[in-house]
Amino acid sequence: MHPPVYDRIGASYRNQRRPDRRIAERVVAALADASSVINVGAGTGSYEPADRRVVGVEPSRVMIAQRPRGSAPVVQGVAEALPFPDGTFDAAMAILTVHHWRDFRRGVDEMQRVARRRVVVLTWDPDCFANSFWLVRDYLPEALERERGLPTVNDVVAALCRSRVEAIPVPHDCTDGFFGAYWRRPAAYLDAGVRASISALARLEDELVRVALERLADDLSSGAWERRYGNLYRLEQVDLGYRLVTGAPL
Repeated sequence: MHPPVYDRIGASYRNQRRPDRRIAERVVAALADASSVINVGAGTGSYEPADRRVVGVEPSRVMIAQRPRGSAPVVQGVAEALPFPDGTFDAAMAILTVHHWRDFRRGVDEMQRVARRRVVVLTWDPDCFANSFWLVRDYLPEALERERGLPTVNDVVAALCRSRVEAIPVPHDCTDGFFGAYWRRPAAYLDAGVRASISALARLEDELVRVALERLADDLSSGAWERRYGNLYRLEQVDLGYRLVTGAPL
């Protein structure tokens, strides 16, 4: 088996990928009254509710090592083979992770197998992202081209029973440094530390990223970016295609 992608790119996730309280509130609401939760692709533990019994499953040792002291227990494993009996938990959650699974449908089936009441998946719609996000549209369309073929929101909905979908807008001061988090803070994408914690950017060729970000830096310096997108400074949040899908087990 190849090493998990986050063994290579996950070293700074604890610092850059801090859960945003507004997104956390939506995740907790989706979990409803579940008292026991399995977090699949748990990473450093973002969005694990502190008031529930939570167990994480994460393939990367690098990510596991960054979990804060006192966080929920975690086992090293993969979504496609969760090491728990049927119906062990009230709910299963997966936060911005399904696009990294080797067999997405098998992983979702496993979540439904171990969860008695509900499955909660935060993912994103690449088509909405491509149409809405200036960084992809104007500077790095290759970032989405490399994501083609990965599970979409519709794929997640089709894999779950009786599912519902909620749009999760991204606040302008989002503390979780995922791909679209800095839509109103364009200079942040010039920071190598920020990019290292965004898988879609971290996996691109260095030269490709360098050329694109030189253009962005020039546009910021000349005022061209603000002339095109200065209206964004008036917005508190935007919809970039992030979606919370909640479904019932099989």
